[in-house]
Amino acid sequence: MESWLAIITDVGFPIAVTFYLMHRLEGKMDLLIESIHTLPSSIREATSEQ
Repeated sequence: MESWLAIITDVGFPIAVTFYLMHRLEGKMDLLIESIHTLPSSIREATSEQ
């Protein structure tokens, strides 16, 4: 039983931190993807104005 508790405490914290960071970065990644999708049209508009 003690070995399972040691495994959970050793592995559980990094897993919890990873899930927390993934949750925090999800919104920023969605915004980045949206920006990348609109980039070609933005470039076209910028070059046509010159």
